[in-house]
Amino acid sequence: MSVNAEVAHTARVWDYWLGGREHYLVDRQVGDRVRGIYPQIPQVARADREFLVRAVRFLAERAGVRQFLDIGTGLPTVQNTHEVAQGAAPDARVVYVDNDPLVLAHARALLVGGPEGVTDYVEADVREPEAVLSGAAKTLDLGRPVAVMLLGVLNFVLDTNEAVRVVDRLLEAVPPGSYLALTHPTLELGGEANAAAMGFWNAHARPPITARSRSEVSRLLHRVELLPPGLVPCTHWRPAGEPDRAVAQFGAVGRKP
Repeated sequence: MSVNAEVAHTARVWDYWLGGREHYLVDRQVGDRVRGIYPQIPQVARADREFLVRAVRFLAERAGVRQFLDIGTGLPTVQNTHEVAQGAAPDARVVYVDNDPLVLAHARALLVGGPEGVTDYVEADVREPEAVLSGAAKTLDLGRPVAVMLLGVLNFVLDTNEAVRVVDRLLEAVPPGSYLALTHPTLELGGEANAAAMGFWNAHARPPITARSRSEVSRLLHRVELLPPGLVPCTHWRPAGEPDRAVAQFGAVGRKP
């Protein structure tokens, strides 16, 4: 798969909103138009990244997780999963999964882990869980607890029943005591502007995206026991201090019983 610099792509636009440098003119143009429709989108991008940091740190420090499967990782930026996990637990093993060619081109940046831990990369699509699991099993021991991370990726699986099947299959492959960390956009917290922004995105960028309601996102979490505070705006999941304003992105972490 080659990199198409003529059509905006989610990994590059997300990188632009996060202040990165790995994007093209078309990504900036579409990113600016989406931001013009929905000015909160850069805050959503930052909130999702901050949720990742808090969730991974909790899982490594408090829950004792030493294996992380980060699916739909996107382009490397500050405080990637392996940096946070191995900062808390130097022996942590992290596998990144993505199917974007530009992310693949930057895999070396993701593969720089600590001397005690292991970091690997698998080229696969979230909609193909068997390929994800087969690749991950080369680095992770799927007989021991794994933190499955699905941050801002199931919104690219447009059919909710398929998204549920993907999550179920991933969780079936890991033992009790494993965790699921998930974020997902919603219109319930973002209003009409968010809906208009998603409509523009789907007309001008790739891949297409869908939002889900609280009840639909809850279906994705039905195999895990949610940790407090449950399914909340991701800014409200265990903030270090007073929570920031709610963004149109649900966040949750759950444990497989």
